[in-house]
Amino acid sequence: MGKLKKAKKTGGVGDKASGKAAAKKAKAAKGEKKSLAKETKAVKKGKGKDEDIMGEDDLIATLEQYRQQWADEHKVTEDVVDGPPSRRANATLTACPVKDHLYLFGGEYYDGSTVQIYPDLYRYAPDKNEWRRFTSPTSPGPRSAHQIVASPAGGGKLWLFGGEFSAPNQSSFHHYRDLWCFSIETHSWERFDTKLRPSARSGHRMATWKHLIFLFGGFQDTGIRTSYLSDLWVWDTLEYKWHQIEISDVDRKPGARSGFSFLSCPEGIILHGGYTKTYEGKRVTGMALSDTWLLRIPPSEAGEIDYKKLKWEKRKKIGYAPTPRSGCTMALWSAKNMGVLFGGVSDEDKDEETLDSTFYNELFGYNISGTGRWISLPLKKKKKAGGKKRKPKVVEATPSAADREDEEMRDGSDGEGEGGEEEAKPWEVAQQAKDAMALDQEADDPDDPEKSIPFARYNAMLAVQRSTLYIYGGILEAGSKEYTLDDFFTIQLDKLDRFTCLKECKIDSAEWNGSDSGNDSSDSESGDSDDDSSSSSGEDEDEDGIAPPEDTPMPAIELEALKLTDAEQAALDAVRDAEAKEDLRKRATAFMGVSLATDRTQEDVLSTPQPGENLAKFYARSKEFWTNKAFETIGANNRGKELRRDGFSLAEEAFQQYQPLLEEIMRIQAQAGLDAEELSKGGRAGGLGAESRNRR
Repeated sequence: MGKLKKAKKTGGVGDKASGKAAAKKAKAAKGEKKSLAKETKAVKKGKGKDEDIMGEDDLIATLEQYRQQWADEHKVTEDVVDGPPSRRANATLTACPVKDHLYLFGGEYYDGSTVQIYPDLYRYAPDKNEWRRFTSPTSPGPRSAHQIVASPAGGGKLWLFGGEFSAPNQSSFHHYRDLWCFSIETHSWERFDTKLRPSARSGHRMATWKHLIFLFGGFQDTGIRTSYLSDLWVWDTLEYKWHQIEISDVDRKPGARSGFSFLSCPEGIILHGGYTKTYEGKRVTGMALSDTWLLRIPPSEAGEIDYKKLKWEKRKKIGYAPTPRSGCTMALWSAKNMGVLFGGVSDEDKDEETLDSTFYNELFGYNISGTGRWISLPLKKKKKAGGKKRKPKVVEATPSAADREDEEMRDGSDGEGEGGEEEAKPWEVAQQAKDAMALDQEADDPDDPEKSIPFARYNAMLAVQRSTLYIYGGILEAGSKEYTLDDFFTIQLDKLDRFTCLKECKIDSAEWNGSDSGNDSSDSESGDSDDDSSSSSGEDEDEDGIAPPEDTPMPAIELEALKLTDAEQAALDAVRDAEAKEDLRKRATAFMGVSLATDRTQEDVLSTPQPGENLAKFYARSKEFWTNKAFETIGANNRGKELRRDGFSLAEEAFQQYQPLLEEIMRIQAQAGLDAEELSKGGRAGGLGAESRNRR
C-alpha cells in the first residue's frame, strides 16, 4: 500500500508540471495574438476603415505596375530622319566600337541673340547614308560641350559625362556632373550616381584605356568669368567607381585648359593643345596652347593599377607641327596609331583694340608611337595618262615698226649691222598655243582634289571609322558674326585622294540676329579716313583714291596672228583666263597664311597690307614707316607735307602690288556665303576672340 501511494504521489507531481507548461504556452499564444491584433488594427486605422491588408495577389499586381512604369520610362523610339542633324556646335561625334556606325549627341545653335541646347541622339550608318534618331524618357538632359567615349565591353557602350545648359539669353549657365551610359545593344540609357565624382564642368576631355576612362580639365562658366580646371580623374567601368588622381606639385604636369586633344595609346594617354583665358583687370585674353604631354600608365600587377605611379611627361615638338590654334580636337586613327587634326583658329592681339583671327582647313597627323612626330597630310593628285607633257616655250610679243624705231632711237643705233633674233614661224606659234591650251585645261581640272577641301572653320566634329575621317559642321566667323555649319564631309585617310561632300552648307540660309551697332562707327571712321587719305594723295588720282599706272605693259601677241580658228581662239581665251584666275587664287591662299606668320620682321609687317585692309587703313597703320622710307629714298629735299605725300605714294605703290591678292581673298571668303560688308566688320577689327562663347 505504501508503494502504491508513493507512485500516485509521484504521478500527481508530473501532471502538475505539465499543466503549468501548457498554461504558459497558452498565455504566450494569447499575447502574440493580442499583439498581432493591435498591429492589424493600427494598419487598418492608418489605411482607412474600409481598406483591407494587401494580399499576395495585390502585391504581384503592384510589382507589375512598377515594371510597366519602368518600361514606359525606358522605352526607346527609333526614327529615320532626312539627312544630318540640324545646325549645331559643341556636340560630340563618336565612332561606334562594335559596328561601322557613328553617334552624334547634343550640341547647341546660337543665332547671335538666343542659344538653343539639344538632347538628341543620332546614329549614322555610312553603308546606307542613313541617319536615325533615338529618344527615350530616361536619357541625359539637353547639353553642349560635354564629352562621350566608347567602349566595346558588354556589346558596346557610350559613356557620357558633364556638359552645360544655358538660358536662351545666356543670362545663366548650369554645368552637369552626371555620368550616363548608353547601351548600343538595347539603345537604352543608364545613370550612375556616386558620392565621389568630378565637379561640374564643360569643355573637358575623356579617353578610354582598357577598362578605365580618364578625364582631365574643362571649364566652369558663371556668365561673368570662366574658370579652367586641371584635375585628373579615372572611372573604373568594372567597379563603377571614380578615382581622383593626385599629382605632386613638384612633378611636371599640364596646366588648366579646355578643348584639347586627348588620345589613348599603349603607353597611356596623349594630351595636346587646348585653350585657356587670362584675366588682367577687365581685359580678357584667350590663349591657344600647343604643348604635348604623355600620361604614362605603369604596367599593372595582377590586373590592378597603382594610381600613385601615374606620371606626366612633356613631349618635344618634332616634325611638321601645326601653328598654335584652338578649336581643333584630334580624332584617333587606331589602325595607324595616329591622331588626325583638321581646321582650327588662332587669335592674335595686335593691340588693345585690334584682333586678327586666322582660320584653317589644313589636315595634320600626329604619330603617337615613340616620341611622337607631326606630319602634314596633303591631298594626292592623280597622275595623268599619256606620259610627261611638253612644256611650251614662251613666245614674246613681236614689237611693231614704230616700237622698233623708238627703241633704236633710245639705243642710238640705226637698226643695221646687228642681227636680231629670228621671229617664230606662225605654225610654231600656233602649236605652242595649243600646247599651252592643253596645260591650262589640265590646271583647270574640275577633278583637282584641292577644290574638294572644306573651307576653313573651327570646332568641327571629327571621328575616324575604318580609316575614314568624318567631318561634321563647325563654326565660321565673319567679323562679329558666328555662323554654325551643318555640312558633312568624308575622306579616306589611307588614300588622301579627295574629300567627299555628303551634305553642303548654305551660309545664307543661317540666320544671325546679333547686333552690329558696334561696327557702324568703325565703318564711318574708316570712311572718313578714306576721304582724308584720298584728298592728300594728289590731283592725279582717280575718284577711288588710286592713281592709274603710268606705264602700260606691252600686250601679248594678238591671237589673230596665230592663224587659229574662231573656236580655238575663244577656247584659248577661256583657258588663259582660267589659268590666271587659278594662279591668282593659289597666290592669294598662300598670302593668307603668310600674312599672319609670327616669324615676320617688323619691316615686313608694316610694308605689307593685311587681308581686309583698304589703302587708307594700310597707310594709317604704316604712315611713319613710309615717311621714313621716302626720306631715305628721295632725300631731304622735301619736308613736311611734301614728304608725307611722297610717303603716301610709296605706300600706294606697295598697296597696288598686293591689291589683286587682297581682292581675290575677299572673293574666296565671299564664296563661303559672306559678302564684303560682313567681312570688313569685326568686334575688334577682325574677330571675336575671347568674347565668343565658342572660345572657351
